[in-house]
Amino acid sequence: MDIAQLSYSLAMQNTATAYSFAVMNLSMDMVETAGDGIVKMMETSVNPNIGGNIDIKL
Repeated sequence: MDIAQLSYSLAMQNTATAYSFAVMNLSMDMVETAGDGIVKMMETSVNPNIGGNIDIKL
């Protein structure tokens, strides 16, 4: 294997590694956002009786 081919191969591996880390970071951000949404929904459902009854006087 000559030097040029080795250099090209290493550069392609570095690019692939950088790409996979970028995709992983994006997916982690998406999971974190989804988790925050789930936590917010759970916080609002702590008292499920709120808003369940309406008092009406005629």
